[in-house]
Order: sequence, then C-alpha cells, then structure tokens
Amino acid sequence: MSAETSLRRVHGACPHDCPDTCALVVHSEGQRVLRVQGRADHPSTHGALCTKVSRYPERTHHPDRVLYPLRRVSAKTEPPRFERVTWTEALADIAGRLQGIAARDPQAIQPYSYAGTMGLLQGGSMADRLWNRLGAARLDRTICASAGAEALNLTYGSRVGMHLRFFAESRLILIWGSNSIASNLHFWTYANQAKRNGAKLICIDPRRTETADKCHQHLALRPGSDGALALALMHELIRHDWLDHDYLENYVTGWAQLRERALQWPPERVAPVTGLKVDEIEALARDYGTTAPAAIRLNYGMQRVHGGGNAVRLIALLPCLVGAWKHRAGGLLLSSSGWSAPFKNNAALERPDLLAGRQPRMVNMSAIGNALRDLEGPRIEALVVYNSNPAAVAPENGNVVRGLQRNDLFTVVLEHFMTDTADHADYVLPATTQMEHLDVHTSYGHTDVLINEPAIPPLGESKPNTQIFRELAAALGFGSEPWAQEDDEALARQALLGLDYERLRREGFVSLDLPDAPFAHGEWPTTDGKVWAVHPAAGLPDFVPNVESPESAPTLAARYPLAMISPPARNFLNSSFVNVQSLRDIEREPVLEMHPQDAQTRGLTDGAMARVFNDRGEQRLKVVLNGRARPGVVHGLGVWWRKFGPDGKNVNELTHQGLTDIGGGACFYDCLVEVRAA
Repeated sequence: MSAETSLRRVHGACPHDCPDTCALVVHSEGQRVLRVQGRADHPSTHGALCTKVSRYPERTHHPDRVLYPLRRVSAKTEPPRFERVTWTEALADIAGRLQGIAARDPQAIQPYSYAGTMGLLQGGSMADRLWNRLGAARLDRTICASAGAEALNLTYGSRVGMHLRFFAESRLILIWGSNSIASNLHFWTYANQAKRNGAKLICIDPRRTETADKCHQHLALRPGSDGALALALMHELIRHDWLDHDYLENYVTGWAQLRERALQWPPERVAPVTGLKVDEIEALARDYGTTAPAAIRLNYGMQRVHGGGNAVRLIALLPCLVGAWKHRAGGLLLSSSGWSAPFKNNAALERPDLLAGRQPRMVNMSAIGNALRDLEGPRIEALVVYNSNPAAVAPENGNVVRGLQRNDLFTVVLEHFMTDTADHADYVLPATTQMEHLDVHTSYGHTDVLINEPAIPPLGESKPNTQIFRELAAALGFGSEPWAQEDDEALARQALLGLDYERLRREGFVSLDLPDAPFAHGEWPTTDGKVWAVHPAAGLPDFVPNVESPESAPTLAARYPLAMISPPARNFLNSSFVNVQSLRDIEREPVLEMHPQDAQTRGLTDGAMARVFNDRGEQRLKVVLNGRARPGVVHGLGVWWRKFGPDGKNVNELTHQGLTDIGGGACFYDCLVEVRAA
C-alpha cells in the first residue's frame, strides 16, 4: 500500500476450474477493485488473461451481488422471494434445523460443492472439518474429471504428465478433446509457438472448434469413439513397426496383451465407428509414428461419455509405444495435479480424524437429481451447496429442480448471486469473491503453487466460505474445539508441505522443482515404476461405446438419431460468468449448432427456433448453421443458467445421470436427441 494513497497491488490467483490457474496482479483502491492483470513474470500466464477473468472487477462489483443473508418467504414452487435477515438469525435457524436432523441421522445432511473455487482453503478445509465432525453424508465429486483422473491413476500411477512449457518445442501436437483457445489459453500460446517453428498441429474433436480452425488438420470423430481411434493408431504403429521397443520392454507392464488387442482394431474396422476415413486414420498414425518429439494435449471433454475412462487409458499409452517420453517435448498432458499432491497437506486441512471411525454414506454428485428425489439411497433432508450451481450444471437437471422444490428439503446455499440453485434455497448466505479473501492454489495444468491475497475488504456482509463454516460450527456447539478456531492464516500455513510459505507470500508463486523429462527412464509413480498397460485389478483397456448410440441402443437411436454434446460457450466457465452482462452480450443467447444437412432434412434454417428433445425433457434453442457441427451431431453450447433460457431450461435438461466406466463420472456427451421446428 502506498503511504500517500489507498492504492494497493496484491498477488492473486485465478480460482476457476481451468488448467491455467493464472497468476494475477490485482489493483484496488479502498473497497473497489480497479483492474486485474496477468502477471508477466509468471511462466505460463505471461501477462495474458482470458476475456472472462479480465472482467473480474465487473463480477465482484456486480449490482446483483448477494451481500446480506437472505431467508426464503415464498413456497418452493413459486417465483422466489426472500427477506434480509441478520447473520445471527440465519446461523441460529440453520444450526437448529441441522441439529434436529443430525440427532436422527447426520447422513441425511448432504453437502454439495465442486470447483466454483479451486482454492485449498475456500474450496474445502473448514467445510470438510465441519462435515467430518458432524458425520454428514459424503460427496463423490465426479461431475467433471473423475473418469480421466482415475484412468491416469490406473495407467501412470498418478495424475502426471509432461510440462506445459515444453509443448513449444514439440514437432507434432495432437490437441485431443480440447478447445484450447477457449478453455486452455496459455497452452495454446505454447502450441502456437511450436506451430510458428514448424510443428504440425492436429485437432481431434467432434466439433470444429475455434482451435480446430487454427490447426493444420481437424479430425471430426463421432462422440465417444476416441478409444477406438487410439486402438487403430496402435494397430498402425505395430504394423509399420513405428515402435520404441526399448521403452516398451523396460518401462511398460502388459505390452504383449495390449499388442494383441490393438491388432484386432485395423483402420477398416475403426473408420465406421469413428466416422473418419481409413486414409485419415492411417495418415494420423504415420504422423504420430514418424515425428519426434510428438506430444498429446488431452482434455476432459472426451472422457464425459460412458467409455471415457477406458478411452483415456488407451490414449495415455500411445506415447509409450513411440518412446515420446524420452523427450521433454514429448508425451501427454491431461492433468498435472499429481505433481503437487505430495505438497498438499489435505489431512491437516480436512481433518478426517474428526470422523472418529465413522464411515458416512457416499452420494455421487453426478446423480444428485435421483438422490434428491429419493430414487436412489436414503432420504436427503438437508442440502448445503457451496462453490457450485447444481440446478444448472448437474446432469438431467429437471430432476434436480424437482428435488430442490421438495417442501421438506432444507436447503442452504453460499453464493455470490441468485443462481438457479439459490432461487430454490431456504437460506442464501453471501460469500466473498476471490478479490476479498485469502487462499492458496495448486494447478492441474502447470506445476506452480500460487497465493491469493485479499485485495479489498469483504463487500457488504459477505464472508469467506471458511468463516461461514467456522461460525456455523460455533452455532452447532463446536466453537470451543481447536479445529474450529483456526483462522485462514493458520489454515494457509498448514496447507502445504515442504514449501516456504513466507516465500510464497513474498513472491506470489513458487515453481515445483521437477525434472524436464521426468519419465525418460521410467520411474513412474506405480508400484513397479512402470506404465501399466494391464492394471493388476482393472485389467486391459478396451473400446467401450456410448450407452446412447446406434451400437448400444439401436431402438433408442432410431427415435433420437442425433448425438448431442454440450461444450462450454467460449465466454462462460461452466455456469460462472453467465450473469456478467458484457460476457452474456457476446454470447447473445443459447444456441444449437447443427450441420446444414441435418437441419435441411428437418425443415430448419439458420436462426430458426428449434425444439430439442428426448425422453428426459426438451429445450428450445436457436439453430446456428456455422460449419462447426459434423453430420449426425448437434452442439448445445453451455452452461447457461436456466433462467436465461427462452423456456427457463438449459441443455442439461436432456443429459442423463448414467456414469462412466471408470471413476463414476458424468456422461454429458453421451446423449441422443431429436430436433424439430419449435
């Protein structure tokens, strides 16, 4: 802080569910954030921010911010009406309701949270301590990445991969299931640098994304066919002997069995499965087998189908076949979160010892709609939502909304805005934004640890998540217990192992000390130090088709012949930023991208309103014929808040609550629909 003025500059970190985890410089004066900049000296941020986060002051000072505790005064099925109450009133009533439920069965209390903030403090910590102490039901946090994450664990032993910055040195980059320009901007900077240096970029994605536009080649495969494509590539690598036999012999367990399986999947078999041409598959294999170093940037979109876990296992094995890991610019990156795992002191933050031996039931968040409607498991009597908006983001969210409308369900939501979920709450508690609280961040896209310092005091009566749960713990009678008394500074100092907290606070970020090519000589984080092509428990990976596909469900596919995927709109991040007017103005309205051929057979033209439907529900969307959809596939760009949809719904009205083959994840992109004129 300047001695002459109240101008401040503090270290910040982007809190959102994005692999970039940008290092920020936040400028503020008094109680107002003036601007947010990317740090030029942070290796991956290099001074650049996405459009979304550069508008963070607009979000923090939004006129619709929830700044005071609110209590519902309307029925759950009526338009929402709330009255302002004091924190004392709100916490006393909430604690009383939760105590009454806990006296019968604490497992009837269901926390629900995800990655509204990725911070180690505000994302959990004090909340986890409270739920453990209370014995509340646990949440299986599967909605985004669990299939791919578990697939990496089964294959590599942890969620590890090549380092982001070395993509700039690659000669071939496969961008697989990622619209990097929109959702991984700083990776794209390195990929573009490689492109300028002569590297070939190939985009593998059902949708012709903004990233595909900038690549040398785009392969528009059918949703859910990625595993079959990986097997065909293996087939060709084997047939032409584009293999690194030394790497396979010394650092891969189960290669012989994998080889036998791959030889059953020639391009001629795979072409009709993927919708690609035989010569496209052969050419891709040739590029990958004869170009070094070759790198794969895999992202989570492709694992949001029933066979997503097996697909990731198969793709993750490709770099082993060609020995790409011997080069620092070769290999694969899906998640780097495993690198920071040894430095995260989760036990100290979450205090699992407070469970005292209890094993509460686990609810899969991807099936929260069925759980709220008593279609699966014991009855949920209280729901506490923070860092998420399940009424918008959860699969088959018509079920979620109907569950939230139960008069006997007590719902508390910690929020910045009146989201679709907050509209159904009994209490809405005002939470601080990233500009107003302390936090510590790791990343799943790079290998730095960052600190976020508060730039301004909490606005209105908003409080950090940690403080809300600290005060709720006191209202529940736990306030005198030591775990409930530690402040955020104490939590931040406990969050990390083996890292200098004072240095982190001073410098804003610390880079983990890791080898450039960590797996050049094996040394994988598995029990035998090798990649597992065959896992001791999970066996050999294989292609697993979508549950909603002509192959798996021909009768269903006859009624609903179009595959629908719901990739994020470029200017939203999941359901965050949807209410920021300047960003919503760019997106304009919810749309359905179609191929002109599919539109013509249904009598639809560009700009027409269409009814998209299946057995789970329907939504009305504006048809856009912009060349981004392949035949047989439509794109419902998300995730809009339901209240901004033309019929009060969003694309997750149509998705289902079935789970992935590995990791119990959500199958957002495994969805059949039909489209008709509205």
